[in-house]
Amino acid sequence: MYVFLPSTVPALAALLDEGRLEGEPLTAFTADPGPDGDPEEVEYEAMHAAAEESLRLLAATPDAPRRRVVLTAEMPDHVVEHEARHDDGVARVSVRATIPYKKLKSAHVDDERAVTDVAKAIEDPGSGAADDHELLWFAVQEIRYLVEGSHG
Repeated sequence: MYVFLPSTVPALAALLDEGRLEGEPLTAFTADPGPDGDPEEVEYEAMHAAAEESLRLLAATPDAPRRRVVLTAEMPDHVVEHEARHDDGVARVSVRATIPYKKLKSAHVDDERAVTDVAKAIEDPGSGAADDHELLWFAVQEIRYLVEGSHG
């Protein structure tokens, strides 16, 4: 199952150091479009839900760079437990396993130009201050450069 995991830049650094994501269970989101839904559109909504959750992680991590981070991973169905399904076809899930680096497929991170708006969105949840910023796609091999080059 393809899952979208909210994260932060410091968590990316820990991922690189440890070679895995830990913290079982890990909150994630997945696309569950149903028979009439558009899978691509619902995947976008699942990524957006993970980006919103990333804002909550950032609020709890005051020293982290103000950039939303979403990781995608391919996980076996038996380690993913559904918690709730939203009307838009997005399901909130728990991943009940450590996620090895090799299971990650990509990283999606705010551009540094989004830092001010992300900070506003953290201070005023529900404001939508960061909504106009699209997350940039990065290959898993590029995570190291994101961590090394992250400022603000």
